[in-house]
Amino acid sequence: MERRSLCFETLDDLLAEVDRVVEADREGRLHRGGNWTTGQVLGHIAAWIEYGYEGYPMPKPPFLVRLMARWFLKRVLRDGMRPGFKIPGVEGGTYGTEEMPTEAAAERLRRAVKRLQAGEPARYHSPAFGPMSEEDRIRLTLRHAELHLSFLLPQPGADT
Repeated sequence: MERRSLCFETLDDLLAEVDRVVEADREGRLHRGGNWTTGQVLGHIAAWIEYGYEGYPMPKPPFLVRLMARWFLKRVLRDGMRPGFKIPGVEGGTYGTEEMPTEAAAERLRRAVKRLQAGEPARYHSPAFGPMSEEDRIRLTLRHAELHLSFLLPQPGADT
């Protein structure tokens, strides 16, 4: 699959990229290298932020899986996420992939990111990773967004 390399240092970097993607989509300059629509990608990232505030749609995995996930988290926060991971037993391999119009999904993601930026504490811990610091929640969000947005490829406009 066609992808690009992204590295977000801050939530503002993520929001700026969302704006670029939405603009390219609106102007017909967005190529998708994966299977999801732009709305699905943006809505998926938003959903996983929201789960920390509203609850996760899955039960805790077995203890050994959680133990391995904690080790895996450190690597993900450092090196990023790799494509292809699927949650066993979940249709489509993950949650939060409902179809949404691009603009609505982008607004949903912006609202979710604003909650993180405001320092709103998570009410629910990740079923796999357990409790995380706010810094790690933000870093995980950035790595997650890098992965999924890497499949959305804005093409240069006629004036660039």
